[in-house]
Amino acid sequence: MPQQVTVTEHILLHQKMVPGATGQFTRLFNELVLSAKIITRAVNKAGLVDILGFTGDVNVQGEEVKKLDEYANRILIHRLARSGVLCAMASEENADIIEVPDSLPRGDYIIIFDPLDGSSNIDVNVNIGTIFSIYKRKSDSGGPLMSSDVLQKGSEQVAAGYVLYGSSTMLVFTCGDGVHGFTLDPSVGEFLLSHPNIRIPEQGKIYSVNEGYERYWDRETKQVLAYFKSPKNALRKPYSGRYIGSLVADFHRNLLYGGIFLYPADLRDPKKPSGKLRLTCECNPMAFIVEQAGGMAIDGGQRVLDIEPDHLHQRIPFYCGSLNDVKMVQDIFEEARSGKQR
Repeated sequence: MPQQVTVTEHILLHQKMVPGATGQFTRLFNELVLSAKIITRAVNKAGLVDILGFTGDVNVQGEEVKKLDEYANRILIHRLARSGVLCAMASEENADIIEVPDSLPRGDYIIIFDPLDGSSNIDVNVNIGTIFSIYKRKSDSGGPLMSSDVLQKGSEQVAAGYVLYGSSTMLVFTCGDGVHGFTLDPSVGEFLLSHPNIRIPEQGKIYSVNEGYERYWDRETKQVLAYFKSPKNALRKPYSGRYIGSLVADFHRNLLYGGIFLYPADLRDPKKPSGKLRLTCECNPMAFIVEQAGGMAIDGGQRVLDIEPDHLHQRIPFYCGSLNDVKMVQDIFEEARSGKQR
């Protein structure tokens, strides 16, 4: 039986290829891996202890906070702050940037994360996940942290990834040199390389969207849906509709099998006219991963990774997946805009 590569070995090998690498990134990733193991343990026994249900609190997004959400958020903040290489963190659950206190060692990395994506599915045992995005600060490390250090374009990410908690626990990430997947082997407590060099098929066969909100979409978005359901598309037959309602789960399936994930803007909630998904902690990391795997991600018009964030919890429409499918969405929107201009 061949020896399998652990995630730490993989990171160390990558570090050797980077001129001037200091090992800081490896230390940060080790804390991420440890956090994922701790959260995995909590997820696996969630039904046996009192960490299901709501806390009674409401997060910055106006959503009720799940107990496991809060637990995952606390674990990540506690562990990552002690990595010694971060100057700041940002979480979907916290309104403001979390600066690493002066009492702890600090560095030049910044991490933005969604501690438990898909948490509305926790009580019914559906796949959930942790999404993360890593940057390096731009301002002088000796001075105060600037908002521009955190609000960087997605194209400036150093690394991004997600942990999927399901029938097995998987860590999928990119450092800008391809996408690799590691599966947690509980018998040895290590993430082992199981999916090297993941490539998303150029042509998908699955569309993932909540069709229950179709009545709230604009005409162009309805045209997009009609394309995927029509026998007059690239497949010459309707795509399969698959929607779990957990971004990590839907994204992961499409990454491996080919397909497109859509979360359009809609008119349901006047407070969220640009859709539900957050640019910095959800869309940017997924866009970075899918591009590194040969796919594409847009907001209906421009490339997601080119968007300059206005604020930490900014929301955008999100279309992400196989190259041909996302290009078709882009063509439909561009044709609609040019028609309106005429």
